[in-house]
Amino acid sequence: MRWLRTVGEVVRSGLTIEEARLEPLLALRTAAGVAIVIGPALWLVSPAYAASAALGAYSAGAATFQRTWRPRKVIALGAGAGLALSTFVGYLAAGRLVTFLPLLAVWAFAAGMAWALGTTAGIVAATTVGSMLVTITLPTSVGRALEHAGVIALGGVAQAVLILLFPVRRWGAHRDALADALAAVADHARRLRHDPTAPFDPEPLMTARDAAAVTPSQARTRPPALHGPRGLAERILPVVAALADPDVGAPAEGPGRDRARELLGAAADVLDAAARSIRRGTPAEVPLRDADVLRVDKKGEVLEGPARQAAERLVELLAEALEIAESGGARDKAPTAPDPASAQFLMRPTMFRLLPVVVRAVRRELRRDSPVFRHAVRLAAVATLGYLIASRLPLEHGYWAPIASVMVMRPDFHRTYARAVGRLAGTLAGVALATGMVQALGPDAHVFGALAVVSAALSYTLLRTGYAYSQCFTAAYVVFLLGMGGQAWEQTVPERVVLTLLGGALAMLAYVVFPAWETSRLPGRLADWLAANGRYAAAVLRSYAEPTREHRADMRRALLASREARAAWQEAYDQAKKEPVRPRGLTAREAQEALKGLDRAAMLMESHVRRGDSRFDPEAERFAEALEADTARAAVDVREHRNPDWGRVEEALHAWEDAAGDRSPVLRRGAELQKRALEDLAAAVSRTPLERDVGSAREEQRVQAAGAAEDDGSGPAHRRG
Repeated sequence: MRWLRTVGEVVRSGLTIEEARLEPLLALRTAAGVAIVIGPALWLVSPAYAASAALGAYSAGAATFQRTWRPRKVIALGAGAGLALSTFVGYLAAGRLVTFLPLLAVWAFAAGMAWALGTTAGIVAATTVGSMLVTITLPTSVGRALEHAGVIALGGVAQAVLILLFPVRRWGAHRDALADALAAVADHARRLRHDPTAPFDPEPLMTARDAAAVTPSQARTRPPALHGPRGLAERILPVVAALADPDVGAPAEGPGRDRARELLGAAADVLDAAARSIRRGTPAEVPLRDADVLRVDKKGEVLEGPARQAAERLVELLAEALEIAESGGARDKAPTAPDPASAQFLMRPTMFRLLPVVVRAVRRELRRDSPVFRHAVRLAAVATLGYLIASRLPLEHGYWAPIASVMVMRPDFHRTYARAVGRLAGTLAGVALATGMVQALGPDAHVFGALAVVSAALSYTLLRTGYAYSQCFTAAYVVFLLGMGGQAWEQTVPERVVLTLLGGALAMLAYVVFPAWETSRLPGRLADWLAANGRYAAAVLRSYAEPTREHRADMRRALLASREARAAWQEAYDQAKKEPVRPRGLTAREAQEALKGLDRAAMLMESHVRRGDSRFDPEAERFAEALEADTARAAVDVREHRNPDWGRVEEALHAWEDAAGDRSPVLRRGAELQKRALEDLAAAVSRTPLERDVGSAREEQRVQAAGAAEDDGSGPAHRRG
């Protein structure tokens, strides 16, 4: 039953329309790149050359729609070069299965390993495999193969030139990432008004940090508005959390809580205004009532103690956000010199210096339990098997089967199956649409070339709204290209449908035979997150014990490592919920909430770390050492399915409570919250076999309830800004 339910969810996901902002200008520019290479090639040379040019231009254009922080013209050039190389190398080995099949296997394996570099690299590499399979049937000699490779590369050059001449929202993706980060903090502040312990998803801040990493050439042309606001969002986040928390901030009820709600609402409005300003590059108005609320120096201020300190700090930070909103995001006319350490960390390697980074990333994934490695093995096996089976069928375009497999396969189960469903549905619809138009219009290469360009434009427009809908016009695009080349639709259309079905079936079967379930990796991901959270909490405590610049830098690095570990856990957890297998020995949701509590306690303490204070607190240092040691040992226990123990933490906390001295109430309460979070984690992972089975059943019920809530539209609201 679990497999049937999972397949049903996969079908719904593959046919779902995703809510995404359409970008018609980008689609129009990219389709113009396809038209620029198809037209002259069709007019001056031949339909075969026009098809090669269209392949390069279309694939390079599609690559530029992937989310990447590098200049899109570089992506277009790289995609065109990769397609040209695969075309030429494939032709050299074509003609005999004994030479072509090993090359195809090696090339497909390398394309699968490209996922170690990210989604964009993996998708572009997959298109090169498709190019190798298609274009080996076109040339008739080595010279002609070089010509076709050059024409394909020319398609990428055409797209790059159009991007250079007609930039659309230059730095738009970077602006959106930064605006999303500010809007996420604004949304969090607004939710804290009603739920003082509401969790925060750090993904927008992590995305903004990725976008802030630039090459030296990008750093020289980056708009001033993209320099500082990300750090502002990072500093505001723990302050609003500390102000709202009833344990270390405003009281749970009364005038103090009402005042905290006013400040949080004003902070959300200001941050939303700053987000709009950065996204649009224009000044945004901030209501006057918010400026009146953001005054805490009045004699009648009701907040006291740590809550008053948090409110004063929040007003200081929001003053910077007000400047951004009122100036259109350009508060610095000249770029300011970044901090040397952060500049080195945020520097993105150039294309020429990327090779060592690529080698290290691929080497890390060359192990049997790596999802990327297993994906590469599946990709190589399916590509070669699909080509071998299709070559034995009485069909002319047998390469469509392995192409369908290669283009739908992803490192995880859910996306592979959903894309297989979407590709089949989109292919059927697109082929039916294009076939009807071919029958109505009759054979005309120039008309088919124009229709191919229109289909490409529609495919680009719908690229981010769902794979099935984009694939519909991609299939129509291929039919029109074949019609332009003189292929009879009576032969090509049935072949494409049958071979697409075969390729999708092979891709789905490969994941069943050689899976890479994220469910089995959950204990390891949880252990990594636990150890990273322990290091972050210990770094915050050391900053209390001895507030030096080095300790603050260590705290920052530990925070980033904790966020990366949390993101890895969240990705694995989300994928595991969609898999037809069950986690054993772990109630994942309870463990996740416990670690979120540990992270939240450390963030609350971070908001009150002393600045410029030379006092040394040895008890805080001892508690930090005990916390880091116990969480590191517990991470090993979780990974090896043993019960964690917090003996050193309990001893250090008791000794700290008995020691004389003036300890911050935020620090005291934060340590208690950390101890409680560790106890909750122990309860989530330390269970008897019977309790583990019950916990797994409860976890499955929670997942089903969450899915039902999302279907009813009662899930979390979208972020504003």
